[in-house]
Amino acid sequence: MKQLLSTLFLLIMGFVINAQELYMFSEPASNMPAKSLTVDLNWRSPVSKSNNYFKQRFMPELHFGVSKKLMLMASTTFSDFYSNQQRWESVKGYAKWRFFSQDDIHSHFRMAAFAEAAYTRNPFIYDELNLDGDNDGVQAGIVATKLQHKLAVSATVGVLKAIANRNKHVHGEGHSLEALNYSLAAGYLLFPKSYESYKQTNLNLYFELIGMRGLGGRDYMLDAAPALQLIFNSNFKINVGARFQLAGNMIRVGENNYFITLERTFLNAFK
Repeated sequence: MKQLLSTLFLLIMGFVINAQELYMFSEPASNMPAKSLTVDLNWRSPVSKSNNYFKQRFMPELHFGVSKKLMLMASTTFSDFYSNQQRWESVKGYAKWRFFSQDDIHSHFRMAAFAEAAYTRNPFIYDELNLDGDNDGVQAGIVATKLQHKLAVSATVGVLKAIANRNKHVHGEGHSLEALNYSLAAGYLLFPKSYESYKQTNLNLYFELIGMRGLGGRDYMLDAAPALQLIFNSNFKINVGARFQLAGNMIRVGENNYFITLERTFLNAFK
């Protein structure tokens, strides 16, 4: 029993210490604890300069901590972005392998490689490419994260290739099918000032710069993405954030977007 409690305590401590790495819009190089399961529900509402319709997308996700180096994720989406009512639209799989780690007390530097693939029933309409419900395709990239006390900074770069099926995609010929994605994210632990118990509520502040450049033309976009995160009992998380376009010429579902995420982590879920 003592060994089990010690193991759970170490897992919880690791979750809290890395809390400021749990970015809302990008994945850090660190993985979730081994043998753990996380269930997410993501909500998104875009705002477009082209119309004032209220649209929303829901994305349930399952994250699996296979080991301290490997994490897997599966997700699906439902939205009314391309229809007059909510409907199922896509499925995605994601894997991340942490291949480098330099750890110290209250600090570490980690690097990981990731790959993902997605299928969607939606038509190819917009310049912006993503695998969160809008495009079929694959993406691979590298992420590096540095944690120093209460501040975590992470950089990501990836190449995404959309797969355009002419029988389904109505505007595929006029769009870049490949894009370079990149982001720079920072997270800071505001509260608690000192850690005494895993039951303490954590408040994290985030800011991310998220960009994309089409590799088949001159289309690009750059967003600023602030967010707040609350963590309760080290296992339940609420994120509230937004993405605001700073620059760009891409046709998008929405130039500005608002997000809410609910997340529950089950430590030591797999024996």
